[in-house]
Amino acid sequence: MIGFAEADHLLSWTAVTEAIRDAHRLPQAEIGDLLLSRSGRSLLNRGAWIEGLGIALKSVTVYPDNPHRDPPLPSVQGGMLLFDEDSGAPTALVDGILVTKWKTAGDSVLGARLLARPDSRRLLICGAGTVARTLIAAYGELFPGLESIALWNRSRDRAEALAAEAGAGPVPVTVASDLAEAVAAADIVSTATLAKQPFLKGEWLSPGTHVDLIGAFRPDMREADDTLLRRAELFVDSRRTTFGHIGEIQIPLDAGTIAAENVRGDLHDLCEGTAGRSGPDAITVYKNGGGAHLDLMVGALIRRLVEAAEATRSQ
Repeated sequence: MIGFAEADHLLSWTAVTEAIRDAHRLPQAEIGDLLLSRSGRSLLNRGAWIEGLGIALKSVTVYPDNPHRDPPLPSVQGGMLLFDEDSGAPTALVDGILVTKWKTAGDSVLGARLLARPDSRRLLICGAGTVARTLIAAYGELFPGLESIALWNRSRDRAEALAAEAGAGPVPVTVASDLAEAVAAADIVSTATLAKQPFLKGEWLSPGTHVDLIGAFRPDMREADDTLLRRAELFVDSRRTTFGHIGEIQIPLDAGTIAAENVRGDLHDLCEGTAGRSGPDAITVYKNGGGAHLDLMVGALIRRLVEAAEATRSQ
């Protein structure tokens, strides 16, 4: 059993993105999802099998109201089982919050490394929850040229609290008052909200901006409007986990706003170098859909690092 405290300090965003990138050179995963929802709360079960890497099943609950409880609880809770590919035997039970933390932001910063302009200096994060907190660290490590990070949240006090918490970091973190102005000034816009209606407008974006869409994970959720999707060059982490599953992509597909062929590539294409932004002025959008294959990639890394640490201690 691998808990959060046991493994979190062993990981880095560089190691996580490299593990995800390397695993995308293996045969494509067989995946399966089961999503149950009631009154805005969800139970999400995701399984994956990657030849040469292993098998994983992650089961988590998403309760958006949990942070407002007394005492507060995490909005996402659960665990992931890892199985040996040869024998089918379970090999590890990994804390779900640990896997989700590193998988979610690792997916996005890898997409940004492959799509955003290398000279990106200004990051805007929409949202002020747990994912936003990890994005500050992840982008700070993977984009050492960042000069500023701005936070925008519907509840300004939460953004101010997160900015104060991150104040000691290497990149200055401020709170944005006007979303349109903040979007126009940003080189990278990362959204990590639970919005059901689009709030990020394509008309606000400046040429060359990269947009990292994270929040929407259900069929009824969206963060970006139709104008943004029409203006941008579209990419996803996986067509199989976004098409037909996530409203960010499926709602505009159903409405005819975009077509399937408008999605120029996924992480396999990006990692192989067969897809990417067309030029410095292109607006790129990367939809982070998650997926059990990414959980497996990160979970396998966690297990390797824990085993290596245990071997070192036993010497």
